[in-house]
Amino acid sequence: MSSARSTFGALFLLWLAGNGLRLTILAVPPVLALIILDLKLSGTEVGILNAIPVFLFALVAIPGSLLIARVGAVPALIIGLLIAAAGSALRGLTSDTIVLYITTVVMAAGIAVMQPAMPPIVRQWVPRQIGFATAVYTNGLLFGEIFPVLLAAVILPVVGGSWRASLVLWSIPLVVIALIIFWFQPGGKSAPVSRPRQWMPDWRDPLLWKLGLMMSTSNQLYFCSNAFLPGFLLHTERTDLIGPALTALNVGQLPASFILLVMSSPWERKKWPLIGGAVIGLAAIAGVLSATSLWGVLAAAAFIGFSCAVVLTLVLTLPALLVASDDVPRMSAGVFTIGYGVAMLISIIGGIAWDASGNPAFAFIPIAIATLPVILFALLTDFSKRRA
Repeated sequence: MSSARSTFGALFLLWLAGNGLRLTILAVPPVLALIILDLKLSGTEVGILNAIPVFLFALVAIPGSLLIARVGAVPALIIGLLIAAAGSALRGLTSDTIVLYITTVVMAAGIAVMQPAMPPIVRQWVPRQIGFATAVYTNGLLFGEIFPVLLAAVILPVVGGSWRASLVLWSIPLVVIALIIFWFQPGGKSAPVSRPRQWMPDWRDPLLWKLGLMMSTSNQLYFCSNAFLPGFLLHTERTDLIGPALTALNVGQLPASFILLVMSSPWERKKWPLIGGAVIGLAAIAGVLSATSLWGVLAAAAFIGFSCAVVLTLVLTLPALLVASDDVPRMSAGVFTIGYGVAMLISIIGGIAWDASGNPAFAFIPIAIATLPVILFALLTDFSKRRA
């Protein structure tokens, strides 16, 4: 009973940490139209704003791996939560586009430290259920993406319609999560700290590049769709659909997440779920651009979210499944660096395509092309063995 209670507690903390990975980032899309109108952002500037978190996730993943090697994965997670909360709160001081960019950098750097900490924490806290525990914290991540969208209609009136105040408000849960993990982590505050011996990814490792490029599919599809969908609907004079479409995109991830909670073990190391998820994403992009009805837009947006959740969850399990435990943090850091680095480039390319054509629909062409690598590398990668 004590062991079961300990496992449940660890899974709950992982779920909370997953929330912290996305709450402050997804607080932006529901108020993006207000930001565009207030700061008079161009399509390229919207692309840059969307690219900043993705860029920091890539840039700071390696320093995050170094921090894990110095202080351990759990302390690194707590430090990242507090940095992200501070950056999000500072966005309330935004007076122009540059200040918004700088404070977003601080917020994203904190989250970038947290991400490579999660796979080793999963292995440390729930070593016998890596696939399931990964699905649990990914489920928390997805709820962290959904809560800001679902609650926007409640929070905005409370803060007087201020997008700045709403971003400050979403920093508070991260501080609460950090305190809960600090006090209730398995083993308590005196739990032994596991510090890996190596922190720099092996850039010559083909597996690292395969996993990183596969992760880029989910990352760019999700972040770029959230960034460019409001602009596309604004351009087509369907602003009333922005909130419902973003909600559908994010809520659409939940069915996939709950399916994976059940199927995480049977689908471990399988290729076809990854390939199927990518194909669904490609079809959903076409659906968003061609749909003329309310329900057509919402269904297509929901399937984009479904695709992202399937691919992301399955790829996140792979470092802990395919490499030795001491290599998990640095492999994860390298995967995040590549996965988010490619997503950042796609965001900027999409913004440039929007400005060059004058039509935000063209921003979705690079997104569709960048969805293909997961199909190719799923076919070329051997998932059957753990490397010594």
